[in-house]
Amino acid sequence: MTERKVESEVGGRTLILETGLIAKQAQGSVLVTYGDTVVLATAVAEGEWKEPIDFLPLTVDYRERAYAAGKIPGGFFKREGRPGEKEVLTSRLVDRPLRPLFPDGYFKETQVLLTVLSADQTNDPDILSIIGASASLYISPIPYNEAVGAVRVGRLDGQFIVNPTYEQLDESTLNLVVAGTKDHIVMVEGGAREVPEEVILEALALAQDTLRPIIEMQEDLRSQLDVEKESAPEILSDPGLEAQVKGMAQEEIRQAVTLTGKMERQKQIDTVRDKVLDALEAEDNGNANTVNNILDSVEKEEARRLITEKGVRPDGRGLKDIRSIWGKVSV
Repeated sequence: MTERKVESEVGGRTLILETGLIAKQAQGSVLVTYGDTVVLATAVAEGEWKEPIDFLPLTVDYRERAYAAGKIPGGFFKREGRPGEKEVLTSRLVDRPLRPLFPDGYFKETQVLLTVLSADQTNDPDILSIIGASASLYISPIPYNEAVGAVRVGRLDGQFIVNPTYEQLDESTLNLVVAGTKDHIVMVEGGAREVPEEVILEALALAQDTLRPIIEMQEDLRSQLDVEKESAPEILSDPGLEAQVKGMAQEEIRQAVTLTGKMERQKQIDTVRDKVLDALEAEDNGNANTVNNILDSVEKEEARRLITEKGVRPDGRGLKDIRSIWGKVSV
C-alpha cells in the first residue's frame, strides 16, 4: 500500500492521519498524530462468514505502554500486565460511538486495536483513539461506511477550549467528550463543575462544528485509496410474522414496560416472550431468533413511546428525576 497522509488544524494544533506506513497486513491501519502524541489504530475482521449469530462480536482494545512516555518498567514487575483502569475505560469510550454505525446483519468477529506509540504528556490519546478507530474501519474493506470524529471540549475563564491539555483540564470547569458523524452527535460523555445547561448546549454546538473537518480528513484519506467495501448480509424481514407477533404481544409489553421494578418488569416481558414463542411453535419452525428480534424491537418501541409521549422512563422516573443514591462508610 502506498503511503497516504492528510492533515488539518484542530484546536490550534495539527492533526495528522497516515496510512500505508506500518501494520500493512491489517485490513485498515491508521497512524494518528496530534502534537507529539501518536496512536496506531488497526482494524481486522474474520475472513469467512460463520453460522448466523444475532450480535456484533466487536472487540476494541486500547493499550498504553510505558515506552510511549520513554520509560522502562522496573522493580519486581518488569513486564506490563493486564489493562489498567484508564485503558479499559478508553476501550469502552471508543466502542460506544462505533458499534451503532455497523450495518444491520454484519456479525463478523471484528477487532480494533489501539496502541499508544508516543505520549507527549500534554495531549490525551483517548480522543485520537476514537478518530483512529473510525479511520481504520472507514478505509478498510469492512462494511463500516460512516466516519466518526471526536473532540474534547473544556472551559477555562469562561472560554471554551477544544482538546484542552492535561494542565488546562485540571482547571477546567467542563470536560465534555463528543463523538459524532457529519450530521449527528453519536455519543456524549463527561462532567462539569455546576455548569449551566446553556453552556453545555454551546459546547455541543462547538463540538459538532469541530467534528466536521476531522470527518472530512477521513473521507479525503479514503478517496486516495482503492477501497472495495464488503456487503453485509441483508436481514430478510417477514411482514406477516412481524404483524402476528405484534398483535399477540404489543399490548402486554406496553403494560410490562410501565412496571417500576426492574426484576418484575423483566419477568413479565420474559413471560410474554415465552408465551409468544410457544404459541407460534417458533423453536420447532426455526423462527426463534426472528421472533425474539421482533419482540426486542417492540420492547424498545414501547419504552421509547413511554418516554417521548408521557415523559416517563421505564423505572417510573420523569425526565428530570435522578435515581436515589446513597452511600455508607466503614462497611
